[in-house]
Amino acid sequence: MYAEERQNAIAGLIGQRGRVSVADLADTFGVTTETVRRDLASLDRMGVVRRVHGGAVPATSVTAVEPGMAEREHTRAKEKDRIAAAALAYLPAPGGSIALDAGTTTGRLAALIPVESILTVVTNSLPIATRLAAVPSLDLHLLGGRVRGVTQATVGEDTLRVLGTVRVDVTFMGTNAISVGHGLSTPDTDEAAVKRAMVSAADRVIVVADSAKIGLQFFMSFAALDCVDVLVTDDGITDTDCTRLQQHGLEVVVA
Repeated sequence: MYAEERQNAIAGLIGQRGRVSVADLADTFGVTTETVRRDLASLDRMGVVRRVHGGAVPATSVTAVEPGMAEREHTRAKEKDRIAAAALAYLPAPGGSIALDAGTTTGRLAALIPVESILTVVTNSLPIATRLAAVPSLDLHLLGGRVRGVTQATVGEDTLRVLGTVRVDVTFMGTNAISVGHGLSTPDTDEAAVKRAMVSAADRVIVVADSAKIGLQFFMSFAALDCVDVLVTDDGITDTDCTRLQQHGLEVVVA
């Protein structure tokens, strides 16, 4: 593969995933990390990508583009599986309550909840509610409202009205992006409002997000970092990002 072809492929991969490490790119294209760094430097000069510590992100990291559930379900699936398994440690004791945000990683967490668990569960996710409805020991509450097809989540005034009356031990929150400057963010204003209400309704907030989302910013911020207790992510997080997040009060768990 010629350098130009490889650089085009690298740019496409970064645009698809949001953030890619130098090591991953070297493995993917069968070249040295030095070659990848030269490619990224060229793409950075052309304004196609923006270099960050350990890898690169799209040049325009503030975006309003939102992939659908089907596409996200198969993106970084192994990492999401590990994150969901690690997040199980934060389930409250029997008789406790949780809120599960809509998303593919929270969906994986829902699938791992032991069938004997005695919990009250609140969610705005149709797929999560469908999956948990078969667990008889759970007191399951599906929030009503308008259904967004792209996320299969309920949003709007009805959803927010009920969330305003709810208090849970733990909210497990997904996010499209997480950054020091913009906090947790997502493209849609209605979805952001529900996420914000879920964060406010919880005694503890556990964010489950793969490392490709770190350093990105989407249109609408729904929570500052000081609203989050724990970030559960994968081993793609860089030491620099981990340290910066910890300095802002987050416990970072690497799955």
